[in-house]
Amino acid sequence: MRKRKPKLRIIQPDPRFNDTLVTQFVNNLMWEGKKSTAFGIFYDAMDIVREKTKSNEHETWKKALTNIMPMVEVRSRRVGGATFQIPTEIRAKRKVSIGMKWLIRFSRQRSGKGMAEKLASEVIAASKGEGAAVKKKEDTHRMAESNRAFAHFRV
Repeated sequence: MRKRKPKLRIIQPDPRFNDTLVTQFVNNLMWEGKKSTAFGIFYDAMDIVREKTKSNEHETWKKALTNIMPMVEVRSRRVGGATFQIPTEIRAKRKVSIGMKWLIRFSRQRSGKGMAEKLASEVIAASKGEGAAVKKKEDTHRMAESNRAFAHFRV
């Protein structure tokens, strides 16, 4: 067991939407400590989202994130020489961070010119309930569902 929890860092809200969630997302998006570049990419992506959907880009992004966040995940656990995939509920903070990481990961894998464009198209797809990140969530849920028989091994 752990002795103590790490101190929670206070994240400053971003300048445009005044949302700490956006800053957290940009921190995940950032490469090699280039935060202003990451903010630039995110805001460009939001502009593209606004142009393409003709709706509030911040709401679209939030909806996309909600559509991606998984409710359950499978954890490996050894029980008597056999390894079982045990479905477990996910804490709220972990849900958010997993959702963000998936959105960024599948944006990077997309084809297109420039990260802003890729991110924008993944956000639009996810807000409609489609795209690779949503598929990943569904696969995770399916895996948890098929291993439901082992739920009694939960710690």
